[in-house]
Amino acid sequence: MTSFSTLRNLLILTLCLLTGLAVALYMSPKKSANNGLNQLGGDFTLQSAAGPVSLSDYRGKVVAMYIGYASCPDVCPTSLAIMSQALKNLAPEEAAGVQPVFISVDPERDTPQKLAQYSNFFFPTMVGLTGERSAIDDIVKRYGAFYKIVDMGDSAMGYAVDHSSRTYLIDQQGQFSKALPHGTPPDGVAAAIRELLAKG
Repeated sequence: MTSFSTLRNLLILTLCLLTGLAVALYMSPKKSANNGLNQLGGDFTLQSAAGPVSLSDYRGKVVAMYIGYASCPDVCPTSLAIMSQALKNLAPEEAAGVQPVFISVDPERDTPQKLAQYSNFFFPTMVGLTGERSAIDDIVKRYGAFYKIVDMGDSAMGYAVDHSSRTYLIDQQGQFSKALPHGTPPDGVAAAIRELLAKG
């Protein structure tokens, strides 16, 4: 009799717990599929060779942005070359409506002057930006990017930087639109830019 009573109490307790979980889930705020997207992005100000630059300076243009560093041996050059080819695939009047931006997460080595030279190598209107570590970290967080300093021991480089590799597209109103994954071909990047240009 005691065993039956204990089992019944356990069943009642389990039922109460399940009911409580169901109510909590039902009452919790519903998240739309776009919530993560809507939370990304935002204005920022960093340093270029010509002085401070804010994302808001480019209102009216589509911004194609990449986050990396100038000493990157392969991923950054590949991604910036793809961005450059995508811009070359656009008609001149389309390309005039796009501002390419390269943000360095390595301010210790990447001065604004060095970034200007590095960025212009890939595309003449590309702007290279960097700044205080706190400002960089804030942008990295708000755009869902990632980087990590990796000590290279006795290497002449001293350290490398592991980082995410995406091309971020920001519309003419300064709102984050999408992040294109690493390896997106130039035609794919150009098509995504054209889509934003068409929206105006």
